[in-house]
Amino acid sequence: MALFEHLLVPVASESDVEPTCAALEPHLESTSQLTVIHVIEKGGGSIDKAPLGKRKEDGEAILSAVESTLGESVSVETTIVYGTDLVEAIFDTALEAAVDAVAFRARGGSRITRLLSGDTTSKLVTDPVVPVVSLPITRT
Repeated sequence: MALFEHLLVPVASESDVEPTCAALEPHLESTSQLTVIHVIEKGGGSIDKAPLGKRKEDGEAILSAVESTLGESVSVETTIVYGTDLVEAIFDTALEAAVDAVAFRARGGSRITRLLSGDTTSKLVTDPVVPVVSLPITRT
């Protein structure tokens, strides 16, 4: 039995697809299912960053790229999630999908960038509702 048979993997952007897939690939032999999500953050009363239709279209392209990259190695289910809090949306989806863990690749950035953006990585690992696995940053 594998430690994590079903993983939830958030993918943030088009540029995040390749490095996330590369970080996941060495660990897929013990995983039978991936639930890959793209979270579209809603403004919660403020103006959204871009038109919803465009963001949904972009999210579908991102998820399609992950599925085409990893789909031959493992069962991949994809979904777009909407929420005002990124981490909350990830954990809500993890609970709904009954995953064994959330696997993510930290995206780095300077301290000031992390401070201003709310440091999603810190929030993911500080008070998780399911186990959280940080994937290694692969260098090419």
